[in-house]
Amino acid sequence: MKKYPNDLIQMKGVKPISVLTAYTCPVARGIEEACVPVILVGDTVGMVEMGFESTREVTIEHMEYHIGAVRRGAKNTHVIGDLPYQTDKDPETALNNAKRLISAGADSIKLEGAKIDVIAHLVANKISVVGHTGLLPQTAKNFKKVGNSDAEAKKILAESKAIQDAGAFMVVLEHIPYSLATSISQLLHIPTIGIGAGPGCDGQVLVINDALGLGDYWPPFSKQYAHISRDIIKVAKEFSKEVESMEFPNNIIQLSGACKS
Repeated sequence: MKKYPNDLIQMKGVKPISVLTAYTCPVARGIEEACVPVILVGDTVGMVEMGFESTREVTIEHMEYHIGAVRRGAKNTHVIGDLPYQTDKDPETALNNAKRLISAGADSIKLEGAKIDVIAHLVANKISVVGHTGLLPQTAKNFKKVGNSDAEAKKILAESKAIQDAGAFMVVLEHIPYSLATSISQLLHIPTIGIGAGPGCDGQVLVINDALGLGDYWPPFSKQYAHISRDIIKVAKEFSKEVESMEFPNNIIQLSGACKS
């Protein structure tokens, strides 16, 4: 059964919320079958699937395409759609783009940073919003942990509170000290979803490619539950060898004939 914003808020302090990213229909279908309650179609698609150097190259059209694919695979899962770089630069631009992602299949919209006027405008127009503070990939100069100094920690804590007060129903905390994430989680009445922010959050999000071991680099705070890239290499080598030896497709033809008899 699909989780709605109020359902996810009610999970705070009761049951940790698991979130995985997805960008394609078959992966989304598998995530839904595993009963993961939330799928994030993140602008990370630009780096992990499209080969871009940063998420700043992702367009609203890219996001519409991938959200549509994920929705077709996961009809009963809460899908969060990311607003890509510069598509939320002012409240009206953000609203127009948010409506496009909702039309594509998103249940709620995530945006980076303490854009309080934008969040409030989206909420006033009945768009459910997920905030995001800490490390902000769209504008960060590097991917180092943030919030280590007292000034940075106070700023992130204040931003989290402002994001909540503007109407967001959930907030992502990325790559900040565990103690800071715990303090924020205890302060807010909405769920916090951590990525590289420790166990004190109300839930965790992981990029599906990182979880699958699909690629050649993964953040230090991620975990590889499989190593699909190795399997791809193995399958490709076996296929190529069978084509060259003419074992394939002859082995398929022989198998089909055996089944008919």
